[in-house]
Amino acid sequence: MQSEENQVRVVIVEDHPLFREGLRSALESADDVHVVGEARTLAELPGAVAAGRPQVVVMDLSLPDGSGIEATRRLAEEQPGAAVLVLTMADDDGTLLAALHAGARGYLVKGAGREEVLHAVRTVAAGGAVFGPDVATRIAALVTGGPRRAERVFPALTSREVEVLDLVARGYDNRRVSRELFVAEKTVRNHLTHIFEKLDVASRAEAVARARDAGLGVTGDEEGRGGGGGS
Repeated sequence: MQSEENQVRVVIVEDHPLFREGLRSALESADDVHVVGEARTLAELPGAVAAGRPQVVVMDLSLPDGSGIEATRRLAEEQPGAAVLVLTMADDDGTLLAALHAGARGYLVKGAGREEVLHAVRTVAAGGAVFGPDVATRIAALVTGGPRRAERVFPALTSREVEVLDLVARGYDNRRVSRELFVAEKTVRNHLTHIFEKLDVASRAEAVARARDAGLGVTGDEEGRGGGGGS
């Protein structure tokens, strides 16, 4: 068995006990990987990272007290030495793009085998990036010049909800959105309620961040100026 200083230090962020225990067992079955901490919630994550000083954080995205996307963003900014490997049930293009923009270095869908997860942990710990085979194909289409249709990125949204989200991401307030779409402000508010539910976000700012990650809300003449805020 390798000494601890030569092992890859990992923190697991996962709220389901059985999956967390199984993942820990799978990781620690390898001599070169050491799980130095666990977090069941976002609130527990800073303490686990501070105590364990991990090289890799294996991140679930759906947690009881918030989104792993925002946690990934904060880790990328505040703990650049801790690479985030997303391991999630979410398999939609919107979540994938949001995780990449937040700074994730790897993205696997739950169901990946033990060897695939171990390979991913080692790769991101060494400074590389790794994605499941199907994910890599989708990234090529979504990020490098392929079609970036919002309906594909956010398949749960209706075409009208995508229009509303796009305008909100441009910084329009509800009144201006209503004027642009020729609908009542109450209708706009109803659309936003449905958008928040479908995207699993708690605020307008978070919805805008998800939209911008997916390429909405930015027109050619707006790039470089930055988006204005709206409420």
